[in-house]
Amino acid sequence: MVSRRNFLKTSGMAAAAVYLMPSFAFAAGDKVVGLQLYSLREDLPKDVKGVLEKVALAGFKEVETYGFSIKDQFWGLTPVELKKILDANGLKAVSGHYGLGSYLTDDNTDELKAAIAAAKVLGSNYVTIPWLIPTVRKSADDYKKLALKINKAGQMCKDAGIRLAYHNHDFEFEKQGDTTGYEILLKGTDKKLVDFELDLYWVVRSGKDPVQLFKENPGRFTMWHVKDMDKTKKEWNTEVGQGSINFKSIFAAAKLSGMKHFFVEHETNYNPNPIESVKKSCTYIKKELI
Repeated sequence: MVSRRNFLKTSGMAAAAVYLMPSFAFAAGDKVVGLQLYSLREDLPKDVKGVLEKVALAGFKEVETYGFSIKDQFWGLTPVELKKILDANGLKAVSGHYGLGSYLTDDNTDELKAAIAAAKVLGSNYVTIPWLIPTVRKSADDYKKLALKINKAGQMCKDAGIRLAYHNHDFEFEKQGDTTGYEILLKGTDKKLVDFELDLYWVVRSGKDPVQLFKENPGRFTMWHVKDMDKTKKEWNTEVGQGSINFKSIFAAAKLSGMKHFFVEHETNYNPNPIESVKKSCTYIKKELI
């Protein structure tokens, strides 16, 4: 028979264990891992159906799209056609990277409206800004103007029932006077309108600590890009768990981050078999991180 003392002790240990688990433990039973499809950019446009079948077989449940354009849509497929393929493979496009260059440079909303429409068809939660061209980010004032534009785009997304997110590289962490472009964007955007997709690799490569960013801006980073840094060449990615980034400490701070979804991404592929490479990352994450 279990004594009351032992019961309380065991219950306390169990409660402590739950407290220490990553905050996305609600999904741990399903071990939901996402993939940024840019990782498979060489093969995907040639055979979308076949590649997405391999993505599902590799163990991924969620994906993040890239490459949408008003003219060619998704590699020649309409959002409706792409959604059918995703559904057939049990995949959900939670987010998409949409080039909004014309909006950020001259306030033309055509690309933004098309991105929102495509995201709605796919059933996505986010439209994500993937990149800023150099000409719009030369100074602190530029970043302040961008923050205002991003807020307006965030309102348009909110009105459509989705969220806007911003994905970083390393240039945002360069000094702009006594601050950085990233700090300006964090402070200048409305939490109710704009989320951030933190690319962990680029944060580390810039010399910053992701967990420190979580502490300074709790709840802002609802999505992550998870890619590891090669131990000898930091400009290379490697399979998650094979490089130099301490993902266990980062995943342990998921609640502080506000993370709801994360995506494996191999931005620089030295592996001749990209699908096997991302599969290794997926397997490691399921076994060691969630």
